[in-house]
Amino acid sequence: MHNKCFSFAIGIGSINSKNEWLDAFYPRLLLNPSTALLKTITSIIQYNGGNVVIKLDSATCHALEELFENSNENQLAADMKILEVSGQPRLITILENDSPPSSTPEAYLKLHLLSHRLIKPHQVNLEGIFSLLPNVAWTSDGAIDLEELATRQLKARAQGRLISVNSVDKFPKMTDYVVPSGVRIAHTARVRLGAYVGEGTTIMHEGFINFNAGTEGMNMIEGRISAGVMVGEGSDLGGGCSTMGTLSGGNNIVISVGKNCLIGANAGVGIPLGDRCTIEAGLYLTPSSKVQLLNDKRQSPKTVKAVDLSGQSDLLFRRNSLTGSIECLTNKSAVVLNEELHAHN
Repeated sequence: MHNKCFSFAIGIGSINSKNEWLDAFYPRLLLNPSTALLKTITSIIQYNGGNVVIKLDSATCHALEELFENSNENQLAADMKILEVSGQPRLITILENDSPPSSTPEAYLKLHLLSHRLIKPHQVNLEGIFSLLPNVAWTSDGAIDLEELATRQLKARAQGRLISVNSVDKFPKMTDYVVPSGVRIAHTARVRLGAYVGEGTTIMHEGFINFNAGTEGMNMIEGRISAGVMVGEGSDLGGGCSTMGTLSGGNNIVISVGKNCLIGANAGVGIPLGDRCTIEAGLYLTPSSKVQLLNDKRQSPKTVKAVDLSGQSDLLFRRNSLTGSIECLTNKSAVVLNEELHAHN
């Protein structure tokens, strides 16, 4: 067995009638676990290296429980005690390295790592993840294969029950798997598993955070954070605003929003912003937008593309209501969040 391991976790999941994984839930994850801990379990699960997913039976769960107790890994032992008596599919996923995921449980482990804030967006290899996540019905009975949904619904109604379908998607909502400390999420369906939600962040009803994206520290999110976008501490994304992502094509610039920025309601940003930047309400700033640079006398000696201002701090972007042109000037007022709204997250 190799000396180093990227991550491993023991969990429970859902499978369809073809014995294919639909999802995986990991209550506890280890990033870069110790070699000693991994060596203690190799004889039980017969792990010989590599990135693997191993199904567990009750006898193996019991053996792992005793092993963890003897190793003073009390939390892992408690988890195994619960899993030992479960009739649901149980598994251990070991990632020796951070190569692209090759199975649904591997993909779910990496999404868990992000939402548990053990790694940040862009720090884990998610290449090919879409092909590994089945499109399933997320229901009041958990994940259900779409081909099996009608039969499951009929059986439930025959028992006097109703299966409610909350969504049909590849990604579940984060809070069914991970609830990070110190956050408020008004509408949980708008935060996908794999989102990185910083401690102190408030996400209101119109806020949305995709996977491999998120916030650092205290933020007010009332707009959309697209995949790959990271928002710095102290920033405010106004109602209905947007950050341009890369998943749909047409934009290969990785967007980030610096600290203490304000993106106004129904505005949008398609370039990386530095710290203390403001985009006025309703203004969508794309990379190719022509921007007039204003000096202290409010004169415009130069016009540039918005992308040329990427990463610069202390900028205010606005649209001239008379000419319609986009203007940029020095932003002299930093954004200050209402601490009372975030103090008790």
